[in-house]
Amino acid sequence: MCMVCAMAAATGATGTRTWLQNSHATWLTPRRMKVATIGVMSAALAVSTIGLSGSTPSQHPGAGHITPAKPAAVAARAH
Repeated sequence: MCMVCAMAAATGATGTRTWLQNSHATWLTPRRMKVATIGVMSAALAVSTIGLSGSTPSQHPGAGHITPAKPAAVAARAH
């Protein structure tokens, strides 16, 4: 996990939590706010570790190489 991805996810979770708190919803009791906070922070952690990737995947060792000659062609040259 790159640090920038983790910071971006945590910022989004904090913003979501702040929006929920400032919306003054009557159903959002302190206990539900606590559950919502744990939920959005857990989701941010999961997204930053699983969903987002700041680095490029490594190439397969054989990628980009020319395939070797067919055995029949090599055998024909040997004779």
